[in-house]
Amino acid sequence: MTMQQGTFGWNELMTTDVAKSKAFFTKLIGWTTSDMPMPGGQGTYTLMHSAGKPVAGMMAMAGEQWKGVPAHWMAYIAVDDVDAPAGKVPELVGKVCLPPTDIPGVGRFCVISDPSGATVSLMTFKM
Repeated sequence: MTMQQGTFGWNELMTTDVAKSKAFFTKLIGWTTSDMPMPGGQGTYTLMHSAGKPVAGMMAMAGEQWKGVPAHWMAYIAVDDVDAPAGKVPELVGKVCLPPTDIPGVGRFCVISDPSGATVSLMTFKM
């Protein structure tokens, strides 16, 4: 999946109840879903499809790192090299919430917040 620098490349639902979210969006929008194991035995990742094409992903918020975090959608902005803009975030008075991290077979991403606190992910896609 080649993405143009600065475009939104993916959307992902982080949810506390995958089954309820699947049922909601399949009935509301007509998406179909398919499940696959995440690398390292970290659970199941659900792809949501429209007209047979993947349009979004979904995963369970399981573990202590998610304690107190409400279910939410995360948008991913495509960048050519995630490390470069992540390095600029502090000087622009933003916050790096999760430093650049590899997702095997998918790419490298980070989670940032702008000075207002709005959160988004940056991603260098491999696919």
